[in-house]
Parts: sequence; structure tokens; C-alpha cells
Amino acid sequence: MGRWEGDHPGWPSEETAIVIHDALGRWLEDLGFTTPPGWIRPEHHEEEQVHRRAFVSVTAAALVAGPVAPQHVDPALIDYFQQQLEGHYRADMLLGPHDLIGTVSAQYQLIDKLIRSAKGETRRGLLRVGAAYAALVGWLYQDAGDMDGAAFWRGVTQEIAMRSRDPHLIGYSLVNQAQVRTDLGDGHAVVDLCEAALDDADRLVPKVRIMAMQQQAHGASLTGERDMVDQLIDRAGRLLPRVDDDLPWGNACRRTPGYLEVQRATCYGRLGLGAEAGALWPQALAVVPVTARRDRGVYMARQATAAAAAREPDQALELARLVATIAVETRSARMARELVTL
Repeated sequence: MGRWEGDHPGWPSEETAIVIHDALGRWLEDLGFTTPPGWIRPEHHEEEQVHRRAFVSVTAAALVAGPVAPQHVDPALIDYFQQQLEGHYRADMLLGPHDLIGTVSAQYQLIDKLIRSAKGETRRGLLRVGAAYAALVGWLYQDAGDMDGAAFWRGVTQEIAMRSRDPHLIGYSLVNQAQVRTDLGDGHAVVDLCEAALDDADRLVPKVRIMAMQQQAHGASLTGERDMVDQLIDRAGRLLPRVDDDLPWGNACRRTPGYLEVQRATCYGRLGLGAEAGALWPQALAVVPVTARRDRGVYMARQATAAAAAREPDQALELARLVATIAVETRSARMARELVTL
């Protein structure tokens, strides 16, 4: 121990540091030692290992090492996975993210395996459906509050969309990326991504254009541009009657009643326009089915925030009580985040 006495003691090995900590109950930097560059306490190493295991579990379904054994891939599998996708969308509205992440990730992994053996149009079809599954996994992680996982899977979505050469899916993948940026509060990035999606708007089905416009409106609300919010939502509204594609993904504008007014009310709330948002929420919620508990919970939380901003605390509190129950049931991090805002 003599070499560690004095004003500038040397630095022992990590194993010795742990022994000293176990004996004295204190870490070396608390005993006067000068920590060397890059020193991380062993307890932090353990935390890093836990985080690494979590990251591996998030990414495992998309990072399966090849090659895989070749197999025959029947084209009918494309329809099979598309039909399953619609069921997953419905289950997401009823259950929330946590109970579905494992199931949808596993199906993506199977699709990825089949893509490696498929040929020609069958392969292209599986790439298209694979991008839709990756987008759903990304959404589930985002709703669960895992932004690292969401960003990773949004990147996978974009990769698969690019490989499919499908312009509609490429636009959809950019909107997916913009959704993550919206939750991160990066309005300029949201606008950039949505403008990129709309660069060749004439090639896109109306549904993708609507998604890009409404998401760009969220970006505009983050940068404080109320007029731009209304212009984008109104333009998207004029396209709604033209949505007639049979693509199995991105159908919220058809599946969610009052879809665009929900977006407008959300943007108004973000802009601090409590009275304007409060006037829209009852109309929007009147047409959202009670079975869509997660979505209703998120919307009611936003309505409560609008009520609070409009100086109606009793209504805000009544709504918050209902939302808290749904948040516990669905474990939606988005809903919890809305309650924190409230």
C-alpha cells in the first residue's frame, strides 16, 4: 500500500480497485486517487452490459447472420403475411405495444429469412410486406417509449423500402422517420423528411401524400407555424376522398374516424391554443370507437391538456382520471408522456 500513500497516489488495476471498494466501502476517486482517462466504475460496466443485452434483443430479429439454407418460397405467403398485418393493426389499438412486439418481430424475422431464398416478383412482394412489418415494429417501440428501438426499426423500414424500389413505401418510410423526430421535438427535421417524401408527390398514392402532409403539420407546430399547420391539414383533407388503394399498410387515415381533425387538435395543443384544441377534441372523440382504448386514451390526455390551458381544471382532472386507468392497462408510453405534459 506504500506506493498509494501521499498526495498523488498511483492507480491500481480494476481488480484491486474492486477489492479496496469491498474492504472500505468507497470508490478510489472518493479516497483521493486521480482517475485515469476513460475510467468507468465496474458498477457502470454492469449497467452497460444490461443495456447491451436490451439492444441485442431489440435488434436481433433484423440482424440474423447468413447464409441461410435455401428453401422454396410460395408466392401465396405474401397474401398470408398481408392478412396477418391487418390483424396486428387491430390488436395494437386494443392491447398497446408490449404484448405485440415479440410476435411482430418474430414474423419480420421469418419474412427476412424467406426473402433470402425468394426469387423475382415473390422476393419483391416479400420486401414490400417486410417493410410494412418493420414499420409496425418501429411504431410499437415508439409507443412503448423506447426511442432507440424505434429509431433502429425505422431505419430498417427505410432500408427494406429502398430495396423494394417501391416509391410509395419509400415515402412511407420517410414519414416513419419523421414520426420519431416529432416525438424528439425536432420540428425542422420533421419538415425536411416530409418534404423529401413529397418531392415526387405525383408518383405517390394519395394515402402516402396525406401521411406526409399531416406529419409535416406536426413539424410546423413544433416550429410555431400555425398558418402552415392549417394549410397542410386542409390540403390533406382534400385528398381523403381519393384514397382508394389496396395497400395493407398506412391505413390510419381510413381506419381512424376524424383522423385529420385529431392531427389538427394535437397541433393546436402543441402550439398552446387550448381553446381551439378544446373545441375540436369532443368532435374527434365522438367518432373514435370505445374499443380503440389506446388511441382514445392518448386523445383524452391531449384534450385534458387543452382544458387545462383553457383554464378548465375540473374537466382536465376528470379526463386525467380516465386516462390514468387506460395508461396502466395499455402501458403506452405516449399516453404516459401526455399525462406528464398535463
